[in-house]
Amino acid sequence: MPVAALVLLAAGLAALTFPLLSQWSYESGMEKTKEEFFEGVAPAEGDDAFDRLYALMQEENKALFESGQSGLSDAFSYEHPGVDLSEYGIKDNCIGFISIPTAQIELPIYLGANNANMRKGAVHLTQTSYPVGGDNTNSVIAAHRGRIVEMFRRIHLIEIGDEITIRNFRETLTYRAISRKIIRPNEIEEILIRPGNDMITLVSCHPLGATSQRYVVYCERVFPEAD
Repeated sequence: MPVAALVLLAAGLAALTFPLLSQWSYESGMEKTKEEFFEGVAPAEGDDAFDRLYALMQEENKALFESGQSGLSDAFSYEHPGVDLSEYGIKDNCIGFISIPTAQIELPIYLGANNANMRKGAVHLTQTSYPVGGDNTNSVIAAHRGRIVEMFRRIHLIEIGDEITIRNFRETLTYRAISRKIIRPNEIEEILIRPGNDMITLVSCHPLGATSQRYVVYCERVFPEAD
């Protein structure tokens, strides 16, 4: 009986500590990823790769808006990134980091919503605007509401007016949450570009532990006041 009790106690402790250790391990790995990312995108004299990438993404965003984002009708289009960032010297197709202090969220953003990328962090949905800002853009960023590694688990804690920042390979963009909504997975029209707006839209599964709906937070770009 004492041996059985010890085994049960050990199993209980393991069940309690595993999520904490998993989250700690993820956060440690993310800090390393962040350090490597920003070291890798530091401007190098005479290298215009990031300028070319920025110009390409602006052109792609313009084309998406003009086409009406017709590619969103194909769910599989989300999985394949539209740009290979390795051609511009950026590893792992990580385009930047999203930070939401009030919900204790900080994640890398990967191009392509495939399973491998979603295990690593947040993902940019292909056929939505790249997260480089600009008029007539809406970059849709999704992540799991994880039970072990948290990702977007606290997305429901984002309040209207909360600030969200995206640090990409070029600059820091600031957004503010303007509305929230629960939608069905096939309601593509709910994540389309809104003409004249500069937005990001955050998406995760809803309710927690299920995939029948999507929890959506709409965010609009804000700019620092001029001196």
